[in-house]
Amino acid sequence: IVCVTGCSFGGRFYSLEDTWHPDLGEPFGVMHCVQCYCEPQKSRRGKVFGKVNCKNIKQDCPDPDCDDPILLPGHCCKTCPKGDRKQTDSVLDSFEYFHEKVKEKEDDLHKSYNDRSYLSSEDVGPGESRTDFVAVLTGVTSSWLPSSSAVARVRFVLTRNSLAFSITYQRMGRPSKIVFLDSDGTTAFEYRVPKGQSDMICGVWKNMAKPLLRQLQSEQMRISMTTSTSRREEVEGKIIKHRALFAETFSSMLTSEEENSGMGGIAMLTLSDTENNLHFILILQGLIKHKGKDPLLVPIRVQLVYRQHILREIRANITSHDPDFAEVLTDLNSRELFWLSRGQLEITVATEGPDPRQISGFITGRKSCDTIQSVMSSGDALTPGKTGGVGSAVFSLHDNGTLDYQVQVAGLSSDVVGLTIELKPRRRNKRSVLYDLTPEYSKTTGQAVGSWSRLEARHIHMLLQNELFINVATAHSQEGELRGQIKALLYSGLDAPRHELPTPLAGHFVSPPVRTGASGHTWLSVDKQCHLHYEIVVAGLSRTDDITVNAHLHGLAEIGEMDDSSTAHKRLLTGFYGSQAQGVLKDISAELLQHLDQGTAFIQVSTKMNPRGEIRGRVHVPNNCESGTKADTDEVEFDDVYQKDPEELKKDPHTCFFENQHHAHGSRWTPNYDKCFSCSCQKRTVICDPVICPVLTCSRTIQPDDKCCPVCDEKREPKDVKAPDRVEEHPEGCYFEGDQKMHAPGTTWHPFVPPFGYIKCAVCTCKGSTGEVHCEKVTCPALTCSQPVRRNPSDCCKECPEEDRTPAGLEHSDMMQADGPRHCKFGKNYYQNSDSWHPWVPLVGEMKCINCWCDVSIVMPRNMTHITQYKCSDKKDLKPALEQLCCT
Repeated sequence: IVCVTGCSFGGRFYSLEDTWHPDLGEPFGVMHCVQCYCEPQKSRRGKVFGKVNCKNIKQDCPDPDCDDPILLPGHCCKTCPKGDRKQTDSVLDSFEYFHEKVKEKEDDLHKSYNDRSYLSSEDVGPGESRTDFVAVLTGVTSSWLPSSSAVARVRFVLTRNSLAFSITYQRMGRPSKIVFLDSDGTTAFEYRVPKGQSDMICGVWKNMAKPLLRQLQSEQMRISMTTSTSRREEVEGKIIKHRALFAETFSSMLTSEEENSGMGGIAMLTLSDTENNLHFILILQGLIKHKGKDPLLVPIRVQLVYRQHILREIRANITSHDPDFAEVLTDLNSRELFWLSRGQLEITVATEGPDPRQISGFITGRKSCDTIQSVMSSGDALTPGKTGGVGSAVFSLHDNGTLDYQVQVAGLSSDVVGLTIELKPRRRNKRSVLYDLTPEYSKTTGQAVGSWSRLEARHIHMLLQNELFINVATAHSQEGELRGQIKALLYSGLDAPRHELPTPLAGHFVSPPVRTGASGHTWLSVDKQCHLHYEIVVAGLSRTDDITVNAHLHGLAEIGEMDDSSTAHKRLLTGFYGSQAQGVLKDISAELLQHLDQGTAFIQVSTKMNPRGEIRGRVHVPNNCESGTKADTDEVEFDDVYQKDPEELKKDPHTCFFENQHHAHGSRWTPNYDKCFSCSCQKRTVICDPVICPVLTCSRTIQPDDKCCPVCDEKREPKDVKAPDRVEEHPEGCYFEGDQKMHAPGTTWHPFVPPFGYIKCAVCTCKGSTGEVHCEKVTCPALTCSQPVRRNPSDCCKECPEEDRTPAGLEHSDMMQADGPRHCKFGKNYYQNSDSWHPWVPLVGEMKCINCWCDVSIVMPRNMTHITQYKCSDKKDLKPALEQLCCT
């Protein structure tokens, strides 16, 4: 597989020529006025790599043409209120655009064949768009390879810089390799096809470089597919946009009965929304053999056939330079519609003349690697509510028109009395039921599993246009307690078992239960490398609620019960906007893998409305991973990474070699040379930081031989001295945005802020009682020399050179400097105790919506260094009047 080049910034990967706004974490957040760019560079050897360049774009803001411009959230430049279009408006506009596209579908299909431009904004997240492409692959003729009769069709969906593809093929063995070719014919990406029995190939090309994206958009790329059998076959075709992809609900692959014909084609079909008219567009390859420069007009005959009986026939002329053809078969009768739904209609295309050539294929429902699914929530019910229940469904459409379904419900307020597939109601109290699944519902399992074998062609069309719904009626909500839209979930390329019922996520499963209108479901799997693949879909979140959600994976000692003395492992999966999230979680601890294997783990989605969990579901992922290693309970930290096989570590290019040992990227350990240091490996670089000992509240302490910090001597503690009330520790610890890790209650560390690295002059502590992170700054003393120097680049404080030291000067300490005036240093400025200020951030300037203040803390007993604490808070949490004052 071709190596992907790009830039790594803040723990994320960006393709060449990508642009983004850096995220500095709380309380600063995303720097919308700073734009970073992954600039392509070439080494002396000609190897292309990426270099990050960031610049302030505020000076490029246009002058608003109004007296009182406003600054919208998530924007850098002020805009005029009249020109303000909020995010919800753009979402509504996209739905209106979709609606208009459906209405214009009939007229649109009669446009010039060459007008293939098309861009849709179907159900995608804010700020995203998707573009559909198609390719028809036919046999390649060369001097050493005879032409093939094989035909393949590839459907592509481009979202951001990821290109998902679904491939169907006929008259050839299972391909072994798929190659994307750029405009020069050079291999741009290679996909090795996994072995399997399926007649469909699914894959994703992730992180496409900007130059290749431009070639794709301008239709300059090709795709080829080869087999590795003894009779090697190869098919190839051009990747194009096509307007018909937006409306297509039926399709056909056209092949020839001739051997080594090199012919083929596809038909994209759709029904009218109100009449039984069948629209189709043909894309034909190799049907006309003409090598002259001038276009040749060729008569063709298109037939609709049922069991060798011709039902309809159309005669027309096509040219050799543009063999595509579009037409409408009007007023299909009930028998023709029935045969269409059963996959029994055949479309035949033949040339007329002395040397007739013919290709044909059966018409079936549109095929792709996407998953037809639905999340049912009380928030999406006809009468919206907040019950905390959930419904989840997965569907599979067969060529003969049979629809297999798996449905599950949980957390309902009362018994299920109806489970139905419906149309969108024209009036609130006028439901249109298409199919009743209630007889297949089992109260014991909460599931309904079966097949709907009598789908009409119109039903298949509506299903593939995301126009059907599933409704769950209960004894307390006769019209429906849960409801969800049945729609396709785009193929993501993750190793998630989408053919199985997903794990339901509901407020009912949160502890304590949450009455919410939201619900969701998730697919999970653990691969051979012990990485967790996950896909999450949520529904029912109100637009008035904050839709910024975070998904966490929790491991529990006992499901549904938390022992006070135990600690849960908590890993952030991702933060996402909209209704979907997917990804891969690596570096999973042995304990968490064991909880997944035993079914004592759960996925949880939280929002700002319910930060401790909006919906949750128990997950069970059997696995044989034993790569994690358990340490002593008093030594283990949440950010510890499991130890890998030493031989594997040597092969990893990110491994660190330190004190004759290999350490995995991201791992932490105590070095042999000093137990009062903590070292970590960050991509071949070893960073060692001094251990900061916590302040003890006991009167008697002891110093263990194998520890850096003293501990309380509980045995010798006077009995008459009342021990201070122990603060209940937050069982989950603290999540720090900088290093994106969980830290155990009471632990301290130097904050790691990507991409700037470790901040040596600050020390963060996890407050166990609240789960909050407090970062304190080590204050450097005032010096007597005029030109202080920093002895080591990684040192926090400067010091006076030896020759500049006065007799009253300060002796150098091994790690930190001696006592000095108590103050805070932020950036290049010093602040006295109780001072407050707005921080200044490079490339951005003064952050008026962030307020910092200096809070002098206590003296550390170990090295007598003053610790002062600066805190920063986001003023956007204050009342709107103050927000307007500081943010505009």
